[in-house]
Amino acid sequence: MSIDSLLVGKNLKLTAVEKDDIETIAFWYRDVNFLRHYDIISAFPRNKEQVEEIINSSYKSQYGYVFAIRNIKDNKIIGLTGLEDILWNNGTAIFYIGFGEEEARGKGYGTQVTELVLNFAFKELNLHRIHLTVLEYNHRAIKLYEKVGFKREGTYREFIHRDGKRYDLYMYGILRKEWESLR
Repeated sequence: MSIDSLLVGKNLKLTAVEKDDIETIAFWYRDVNFLRHYDIISAFPRNKEQVEEIINSSYKSQYGYVFAIRNIKDNKIIGLTGLEDILWNNGTAIFYIGFGEEEARGKGYGTQVTELVLNFAFKELNLHRIHLTVLEYNHRAIKLYEKVGFKREGTYREFIHRDGKRYDLYMYGILRKEWESLR
């Protein structure tokens, strides 16, 4: 199996982030709706140079992988995904996913991408456990994570302050043996 087929789904593929993608990603970082679901830090815009620095540091790190999510038919970048904070000695990593293009949200692409990344994590990287955090109001993401086999492992109560309200942050995880039993 080639690395290309490992990272290709039905109508999406995971690739390296290219220099030409930085402008698009910087645009996403000016979209409050994207930021409110993608990250737990305060939503603030980032310029092209800041985004490029974030991406470059991911590629230089031996503790993470970042992928551009692309439509196969037109090769357009529609989101980002990857693994970060990999602890090689423990075989664990944090999973993240975000669709910057509005038209890509709610189409089932998240399932395809999550399955590709988990397959890569467990089969190629030989990791044991993948975990993530998700805000309580991100119902679409919660449904996706539970659908592919993640289990809710805990709650950070009233962890995030957004727009004058407090929100819980849920912790989810999946073990390789659980992933394999579902395939």
